[in-house]
Amino acid sequence: MPQPIATLLNARWIVPVEPEGLILDHHALAIQDGRILAILPREEAAARFSAELCLNLDRHVLIPGLINAHTHASMTLLRGLADDLPLLSWLREHIWPAEARWVNPEFVRDGTRLAIAEMLRGGVTCFNDMYFFPETTATVARECGMRACVGLIALDFPTAYARNFDEYLNKGLELHARLQADPLVRTAFAPHAPYTVSAPALERIGQLAADLELPVHIHVHETATEVAQFQAQHGCRPLARLEQLGLLSPRLLAVHMTQLEAAEIERLARAGVHVAHCPESNLKLASGFCPTARLDAAGVNVALGTDGAASNNDLDLLGELRTAA
Repeated sequence: MPQPIATLLNARWIVPVEPEGLILDHHALAIQDGRILAILPREEAAARFSAELCLNLDRHVLIPGLINAHTHASMTLLRGLADDLPLLSWLREHIWPAEARWVNPEFVRDGTRLAIAEMLRGGVTCFNDMYFFPETTATVARECGMRACVGLIALDFPTAYARNFDEYLNKGLELHARLQADPLVRTAFAPHAPYTVSAPALERIGQLAADLELPVHIHVHETATEVAQFQAQHGCRPLARLEQLGLLSPRLLAVHMTQLEAAEIERLARAGVHVAHCPESNLKLASGFCPTARLDAAGVNVALGTDGAASNNDLDLLGELRTAA
């Protein structure tokens, strides 16, 4: 007698995580209690299971859910604002003023809902976010059944979310404490960038990240102008500043990294730092292009992100993969 189950998905192709490179033709996925029960040929599945819901996906490939390694989800509501500008002009003259005027918990709620709908349609089931009011992002992700890592945002200047670094940090730590047992949502420290967060603040975040065993999610070396201005002001490149402060470690996710010297790539590899590659955002803002082939050859783990819709136009991770390739 066939075993009763909740769902049976018959697909033209199934691509599992392991073993690498395996493509299963005309197989089925049996699901019970929200978990994969079996992957097996269609004929065998039809004989073995009786499903409440059976879907025939004859033109589909089933793959594990994709992970968007870097985004600003609620910036879907700023899509199309201030196109055709370099990063620092785009941020300082357009995005930050718009955020000061419009961003509040309701903005983040609505923008995150829209972002999750877009990401789910593109196969993304987990996203790594950095934005204001992360407690709202966490609530929306949970309501939608979406996995997320919400960034505990930190800056040196006031915003609608916090007045100073201490308030950013205290709010973030309170949220982390509330989410420790959450099955879907995790937290990471998310200082915006070395040019917007002071050295003492970054050092404090690094110490807390080590104590709490939390990741650190930060924009680094996004543009040549950013790197040159930082070096002129501080006498070193941003990545060197992070190294001086003890932040180069397997906990660090460095986003963008379009401006890298050979010695810096070696340091990243030795420290076990992860890099998030966001090619479409970097191209739209004329920021450069992350040297992914050299990073990969050095043994640096490279993940893929869309960045926010405002600097990309969409949250299509498969499109991002095509651009990266």
